[in-house]
Amino acid sequence: MTGQAVPTVLDQLKALAQDTRYDLVRRLARGEHCVCDLEALLDLPQSKVSYHLGVLREAGLVRAEQRGKNMYYALNREPLFRLGGQLLTDLLADHPDTTDQVKSVC
Repeated sequence: MTGQAVPTVLDQLKALAQDTRYDLVRRLARGEHCVCDLEALLDLPQSKVSYHLGVLREAGLVRAEQRGKNMYYALNREPLFRLGGQLLTDLLADHPDTTDQVKSVC
C-alpha cells in the first residue's frame, strides 16, 4: 500500500459491513479464487465483484495476484485476527473522552 494510509479498525469494519463484501470474505476464507469464479458464485457482473474486492483490498483484508490474464484474490488473514482483538480492546477500554457524564435517571 505505497503512499496510502494504513487502514484503521473503522475502515475495516466499514468494508465488512456491506453484505456482498462480507460474503466475499467468507468465500475467500475457504481458499483463493479468481474474479471469474467469484462472479459465478455471487451471480454478479465482473464490475461489481471487482469494485467490492477493491474496497476490501484498500481495507487490507484481501490481497490480489495477477496470473496471466486472470486476477486471483486471497484473504489476508492477519488483519482479520488483529481486527477482532483490536475491536474488543477498543470497546472495552476506559477512554476518558467517552466516559458517560450523565447521571442516571432510572
